[in-house]
Amino acid sequence: MKDRAGGGRGSLPSEASVEERYTQWKSLVPVLYDWLANHNLVWPSLSCRWGPQLEQATYKNRQRLYLSEQTDGSVPNTLVIANCEVVKPRVAAAEHIGQFNEEARSPFVKKWKTIIHPGEVNRIRELPQNSKIVATHTDSPDVLVWDVESQPNRHPVLGASASRPDLVLTGHQDNAEFALAMCPTEPFVLSGGKDKSVVLWSIHDHISSLAADQGAAKSPGSKGGAVNGKSSDSPTIQARGIFQGHTDTVEDVQFCPSSAQEFCSVGDDSCLILWDARTGSAPVVKVEKAHSADLHCVDWNPNDVNLILTGSADNTVRMFDRRNLTSGGVGSPIHIFEGHSAAVLCVQWSPDRSSVFGSAAEDGILNIWDYGKIGKLDGAGTGSSNSPQGLFFRHAGHRDKVVDFHWNSSDPWTIVSVSEDGEKTGGGGTLQIWRMMDLLYRPEEEVLAELDKFKSHLLTCAS
Repeated sequence: MKDRAGGGRGSLPSEASVEERYTQWKSLVPVLYDWLANHNLVWPSLSCRWGPQLEQATYKNRQRLYLSEQTDGSVPNTLVIANCEVVKPRVAAAEHIGQFNEEARSPFVKKWKTIIHPGEVNRIRELPQNSKIVATHTDSPDVLVWDVESQPNRHPVLGASASRPDLVLTGHQDNAEFALAMCPTEPFVLSGGKDKSVVLWSIHDHISSLAADQGAAKSPGSKGGAVNGKSSDSPTIQARGIFQGHTDTVEDVQFCPSSAQEFCSVGDDSCLILWDARTGSAPVVKVEKAHSADLHCVDWNPNDVNLILTGSADNTVRMFDRRNLTSGGVGSPIHIFEGHSAAVLCVQWSPDRSSVFGSAAEDGILNIWDYGKIGKLDGAGTGSSNSPQGLFFRHAGHRDKVVDFHWNSSDPWTIVSVSEDGEKTGGGGTLQIWRMMDLLYRPEEEVLAELDKFKSHLLTCAS
């Protein structure tokens, strides 16, 4: 199992308390969730991403889901393309969603295609302009790009040769394992690695050719890349730019939502760096001591480009305003969110609401936050201090570290999350697809009006 560098300084919950927390959570599923699917994995997956929506029906939509299988070597590592049935809001019966078997596969998740991946898949990112194109990171310096529709479906048996990537992006001098991002405005790819650099590519010219020669054999003259030291006959793309400013491994990168030329990165040097490809390869702003430990993740708000989130091995999530990143030479966050007891591995803004985001950590919890609620009294009017400021939902359905999650932009309050709790479930980990009850996030007036209607309906029935 690969472990992210750093590690949380907080104490991980004990086995007993995790089981207790899980039992309590499961009893509340019918009350807190509109829908939940629990899928026991055969092998751990370090990444989970939504692909394109395929079809819409009356009660559910079908959508692609990208996962991976990190194996023990008895069979090859794979990139898995699954079809997922996403049940629409207010369709699933409350009494059914809490009745699932932790050791079973979910009927809502069906494997559609398997790609034999050269090395384990550490991260998957889809291209926003064309989400059938995905990039992956493995334990090598290269970024691999796949057209999942045209790739042949493979049977992962011991000794099977690896699938051939449609494109190999070269430029790192050492392994690049986690930091990977696709640009929302142009077909650009960004990566960070152990060589302490951030590398930018444009896959413009190749996207059109990928579509054109889906079945055509590559000419013998096409340049081959080396994947994990093995020569492959995939075309390669050289970097557009290599950006240096970190003094340790780069752990995550993200594009500015409104510009393909601006991006940011975080690393094990506790720094957050903002870059602009138009001004050269040096940092525009370097935020020293953005956290008090390694930074694992970063996200840039698609609905408010001034806001950037970072998550760290110091167990906190911090929100920075790019107009005012530092004070006295060190990071000056607008707010520090403290709701995890171990290293934060993943942060992501909601695609739907500019003040909402999620954070997942090694403590097995996926927290949903709304910074718009900070400083406001909670519904009970007590503003009780035992709940962290801005926290409004805790997803406690995983029993070990939550390694990745992704909001669904086609169905904005539906989230897929994956954890490494294989020992507890007799499998390789747990994938969950879930949507909280809409009464929890809709505007208060709307919710109260609906509950009022429901109340009068009940009174009528009673009489």
